[in-house]
Amino acid sequence: MSGNLFHIDQKNTVQFVTFRTHESVAYYLKKHNKKIIESTSKQQHQLDQFLDTSRAGAILNNETIPLLISLFKSKDKIEYNLFAVSIMPNHVHLLFQQLKPLSLIMHNVKGSSAFIINKYSSESGKLWEKSYYDKAIRTEKQFQMTYQYIKNNAYKAELEDANKRFYGVYESE
Repeated sequence: MSGNLFHIDQKNTVQFVTFRTHESVAYYLKKHNKKIIESTSKQQHQLDQFLDTSRAGAILNNETIPLLISLFKSKDKIEYNLFAVSIMPNHVHLLFQQLKPLSLIMHNVKGSSAFIINKYSSESGKLWEKSYYDKAIRTEKQFQMTYQYIKNNAYKAELEDANKRFYGVYESE
């Protein structure tokens, strides 16, 4: 995956961010004979659809789910204002309003989550793919659609523990 994706980075911007386990992306690239995934919405959507059913890099399960949700909640009001998170087996979706630079938020989120997961699983090594996909949310309609996507992602993938994989603080009126 390209490490040079363009990121909109502005304080108070609402961001939809997806980051994936390194193994899941490596498997996808190998299976589809690709060297780099462009950051177009269509290609990101295709990758998300693939990862929703793929077992490659699917290590975000069981006790790691509440650990990660707790970690993301602990950064609320410090690094971002958290609206929603979905922990899929091999990727994470976050919806938040930036309070700090996006690169710093992602460095801290990925670093601290890797530390927690590696400690819990007694593993070491690279956990997350270097890059991440982000999309600035510009309208209320786009926010609502994104929130619902994150909220329903685990159900759409028919995960047995879907109800444990989502945390959200916003509901439409």
